[in-house]
Amino acid sequence: MTAHGTTSTSEGIDVDPELFAAEWKAWHVGKDAGLASEHGFLAITGLHWLSAEPQAFPGAPGTWSTGPEGVVVELDEGAELVVGGSPVRGRYVFGVIPERGGIDAVWGDTVIEVAKRGGNDVIRPRHPDHPLRAAFTGTPAYEPDPRWVVTGRYEAFDEPRPTTVGATVEGLQHVYDAPGRVVFRLAGQELSLTAFNGHAPGSLTLLFTDETSGVTTYAANRNLTVDSPGPGGAVVLDFNRATNLPCAYTDFATCPLPPAENRLPVAVEAGERIPHERGPVA
Repeated sequence: MTAHGTTSTSEGIDVDPELFAAEWKAWHVGKDAGLASEHGFLAITGLHWLSAEPQAFPGAPGTWSTGPEGVVVELDEGAELVVGGSPVRGRYVFGVIPERGGIDAVWGDTVIEVAKRGGNDVIRPRHPDHPLRAAFTGTPAYEPDPRWVVTGRYEAFDEPRPTTVGATVEGLQHVYDAPGRVVFRLAGQELSLTAFNGHAPGSLTLLFTDETSGVTTYAANRNLTVDSPGPGGAVVLDFNRATNLPCAYTDFATCPLPPAENRLPVAVEAGERIPHERGPVA
């Protein structure tokens, strides 16, 4: 901290530490609130893979299958789902679900997520009373530190590169188009991370691991969202906002693994740590 009550980022930019910490805390609380929402990831009670053979699954009504016409459910007499605000009974065809797409079907206070992941149709019941959600007390994290805010440069590839990555589910693969990479300096080294498109238009998603992975942070992956690049490809990486993906909390997630080149050879002691749900944090 400087004599004027400010502290500096790794780029030497002075910031108000109290404001910085308050903004980080509001972000962190909001992120956890979404995770633990009534039908968020902590409410998932199972991950069920569909096949041509109709099957019944715990926590979901009827029997479920998939085939040329997409996902189909055969509901028992008297059972009802609400899809897109409309009640459905008997046989209902969800149709072909696009990759990484999904449809929510409401069954009482449960939401049945119908989705496609890695080319496979799945359903995931989400029940608000699931013990994992009920016991959730928040995600441990490093204290926010402006020194983990770095500037970088986004370098677009000539053409988006289809990139195949593994998943936390054995044998599953995801394919994403990588539009470019982000180059930055950290711990005295020039480093880069292959970037994928983020949820917000123009934003980027960086999946990575580092020397803390499996020690104080979740072993499989970490995620950092970067706002749209500015002039000359300028970007800001705030590693204080590196998050866990849902697989850090539940085995019912199909999260992607980082590309092989996205293993950072430094310890990024910032952002979210191993969740309580996965055991004690070092």
